[in-house]
Amino acid sequence: MAFRHTPVLLDRVVELLAAVPDGTFVDATLGGAGHAAAVLEAHPGLRLLGLDQDPDAIAAANERLAPHRDRTTLRHTRFDRLAEAVATAGADPVTAVLFDLGVSSPQLDRAERGFSHRFDAPLDMRMDTTSTGRDAAAVVNGYAEADLARVLRELGDERYASRIAKAIVAARPVATTGRLADLVRDAIPAPARRTGGHPAKRSFQAIRIEVNAELEVLPVALEQTVDVLAPGGRVAVLAYHSGEDRIVKATLREASTGGCTCPPGLPCACGAVARVRLLRPGAWKATTIEIEANPRAASARLRAAEKLPPSDHRQTTHRGAP
Repeated sequence: MAFRHTPVLLDRVVELLAAVPDGTFVDATLGGAGHAAAVLEAHPGLRLLGLDQDPDAIAAANERLAPHRDRTTLRHTRFDRLAEAVATAGADPVTAVLFDLGVSSPQLDRAERGFSHRFDAPLDMRMDTTSTGRDAAAVVNGYAEADLARVLRELGDERYASRIAKAIVAARPVATTGRLADLVRDAIPAPARRTGGHPAKRSFQAIRIEVNAELEVLPVALEQTVDVLAPGGRVAVLAYHSGEDRIVKATLREASTGGCTCPPGLPCACGAVARVRLLRPGAWKATTIEIEANPRAASARLRAAEKLPPSDHRQTTHRGAP
């Protein structure tokens, strides 16, 4: 199966990143390179450093980016090693960084990857198939019931987390995605199964996030991004889960206020200095037309910020100011 993925909010991402100075564009979640190819086409002064922990994505992106090969460097690595990748590639100045935190369609559609409740396959869900770390089977069969319920509740916003965790523990060992999906479905009250898509989708999302430590590595990667960005450079982040979006919002807001601790409404007396300016107070969302064409865009939230030059770093006026 070809690694094809429909880029979310493509026009907005290109618009935001086409305005940056010449330099290096780091696509920290390269995937099938849909966003990367469009940004390179729109901005001939950018060269790409593409990162992805999925070897299949790197291979597919290499083909997709063939027309831009002289401007492209690809690395098989996780995005919390962004600063290291920039340094080893000699990629200064970094003027654009993109994170698309969603799971790509090929990852969901390939049964053997174990991401989807739609197929019966071994429990895997590792983004990096070369990793020797935990997989979904380790989480499903190895976590204590209370810990499993916490994962489902906190990472999947699953209302029935305790019931599902109890059912999973009672049925151990659980070997396949099909069996897991059945257990989750049967643990949820019948009236709650009738709306909101497949009843197992939140649990599968939560286990995937736990397997890949996605919420643990995200703030590390965002902090590195703010550090490596050159003045006038921009970072854009697409998030699809409330936990991810909260981390993105909090990290960018702190960078935009310098971490000011002064009472709201009063002049800053703590010496906090803004490092970025937010390009929008809130998040951009997909249009109705885009959602109709690509339903996975419905939950997308796009946030972006621009690095301030040192001479323009502004002392914040009060906590929370953009």
